[in-house]
Amino acid sequence: MSGAAPKSHLGPKDPPTCVTKQDADVTKLFNDFKRFLFRGNVVDLAVAVVVGTAFTAVVKALVADLFTPLIAAIFGAHDFGALKFTINGSTFAYGDFINNVITFLSVSAVVFFLVVAPINALMARRAKEDPDTKQCPECDSAIPVKARRCPQCTSDLEADYGPAAPASVGPG
Repeated sequence: MSGAAPKSHLGPKDPPTCVTKQDADVTKLFNDFKRFLFRGNVVDLAVAVVVGTAFTAVVKALVADLFTPLIAAIFGAHDFGALKFTINGSTFAYGDFINNVITFLSVSAVVFFLVVAPINALMARRAKEDPDTKQCPECDSAIPVKARRCPQCTSDLEADYGPAAPASVGPG
């Protein structure tokens, strides 16, 4: 019986026990990729991209529907895209550049005044209500609130902050 396939010692449902280094590397790589995807900062970044995309549409509409007509009312041109000049047969379309600069400045201003400034104010208010750090009275470095000794200058902080040191009992 030369045409018959060799018989294996493995049953029909038994997986092969020989795992190559390449298979192990692929499995480790896949597991590392899964851990990477499900880390908090990657998921946060994905959410930020989706929210950022939606916010971009809102900001573009604000610029196109409010700021551009305002600029047109002031300067008399709604769209600067047609502005150009020619030197020696070369055309310089500077109007599109002006449009993009105006869009960039408008979007930057909207993001700053509607996102960055309110978040900074909120974070400053939160820092005043529940501070995470305090200033060392000796070296003026920022140190954790619960610290009893400054990590920079090693001064004792219990006398200045927090619970008082145990009172020493004098004679008498």
